[in-house]
Amino acid sequence: MAQIKVNDLTFSYESSFDPIFEHVSFTLDTNWKLGFIGRNGKGKTTFLNLLLGKYEYSGSISADVRCDYFPYTIESDDLEKTADELMDQWKPGVENWRVMCELSELSVDPELLYRPLRTLSFGEKTKVMLAVLFAGENDFLLIDEPTNHLDKEAREIVKTYLAGKKGFILVSHDRDLLDACVDHILVLQRSSIDVQSGNFSSWWDNKERADAFAKAENEKHIKEIGRLKGAMQQSQGWANKSENSKIGYDPIKEHDRTKNARTYISSKTKKMESRVKVFEQRMERSIKEKEGLLNDIEQVRDLRLSPLTHFKDRLVETRDLSLRYADSEKPVFTGLTFEIRNGERVFLQGRNGCGKTSLIKAILKSAGLGEAENIVLDGTLLTAPHLKISYINQDTSHLHGDLRMHAFENGVDYSLFLAVLRHLALEQAQFEKNIEDFSEGQKKKVLIATSLLTPAHLYIWDEPLNYVDVFSRMQLEKLISEYQPTMLIVEHDVRFRDKMATKTAEL
Repeated sequence: MAQIKVNDLTFSYESSFDPIFEHVSFTLDTNWKLGFIGRNGKGKTTFLNLLLGKYEYSGSISADVRCDYFPYTIESDDLEKTADELMDQWKPGVENWRVMCELSELSVDPELLYRPLRTLSFGEKTKVMLAVLFAGENDFLLIDEPTNHLDKEAREIVKTYLAGKKGFILVSHDRDLLDACVDHILVLQRSSIDVQSGNFSSWWDNKERADAFAKAENEKHIKEIGRLKGAMQQSQGWANKSENSKIGYDPIKEHDRTKNARTYISSKTKKMESRVKVFEQRMERSIKEKEGLLNDIEQVRDLRLSPLTHFKDRLVETRDLSLRYADSEKPVFTGLTFEIRNGERVFLQGRNGCGKTSLIKAILKSAGLGEAENIVLDGTLLTAPHLKISYINQDTSHLHGDLRMHAFENGVDYSLFLAVLRHLALEQAQFEKNIEDFSEGQKKKVLIATSLLTPAHLYIWDEPLNYVDVFSRMQLEKLISEYQPTMLIVEHDVRFRDKMATKTAEL
């Protein structure tokens, strides 16, 4: 069993003031099924790139295995090529028959290998790449968020597939996937790195207990510091009083004092000052022992929302609705009947390509909030009059400029906008950058913060959690449970959907 040993690793980007890693050391076994989690921007993908040798760093990373990374890079020129043509470029020396064996485990027709990549869905590309990734021998595999944009069925297939493998690092924010597929957890915490055996749920249980203990110890620490400070101030007062009495005295009040008493008082003062120093040193030691006690506690701050209540109870209604694209005779879906009432959280479900985003665009158009020129509807789609909608688009490519410009363009208060982003654990250093330079998870948080600050009768969120860290997902679960907004959501995170949905609509 080979090991990857990280010793005194320090790394920062040239454009960054703060290091991503600073004097970090830990050891991994290459036989593990390792889940890798942490807040957005903490350095998960950066660490994978360090393992691949892409960046210069100080310290050392020793590994006796070759690392391979998912997803493989697809250039625009590659879209006309087939996976069969590209697989040797992705994974030199890979054998075609091994890839076909892996495809069968993923319930994929080998015919996909011979189709141009542009004709494959996102899920099909993901499965083909995973098959190539696992078709080698003795590689340690770095898998970066494989289930983003995958529908429920595809996620279940990938989850079952990865559960039967070993020898990988899996970066994921999907708690259901982590619980099913990993036997160790590597966590980039707020100020340290933690490696434990078990899955996400076992790590989270351990963390909650450790956090509770740390908080209790911190309370004791605060009381002890207060007592020490009081004793120190008292001793300092005695020492000062003794020091002041060395020179000059009242012969009436101190009739028994002689000039030789000054030596005695000086000696007594030195002892008191020494005692004061001992108290100071003791307090400093105590502070150092407890320093950082709460540094790794995930302070998941409460988010706020101001949902509006519409005068009509039924906000959206469809009856026997069919949807097709203008350039196609074949409908995407037919016979859809559902409604959204005040206080309901309706989750749209269905395979990739079944029309979930197209239905959302049709609803936005019906409410006068967008165009859906390529969409043709048959049946009934009704939206309540004067309906205010707050919308999160699954696509982040339209984001541009700095945060101040974004807040102005979307009509949200800039100071409140920054406050919500801080609550979502976006570092202040990010505030000076253009949004184009954010990670995908940070871009999603920009969209989420904008939506939360937009008062609305109905919140429509299209895959809002792709790339968003697990701690922020928990924040949003708490927010939605507390404020009970009316929502229409497309989201494939099973844990999130099971907790938040009041009903589902299947396409």
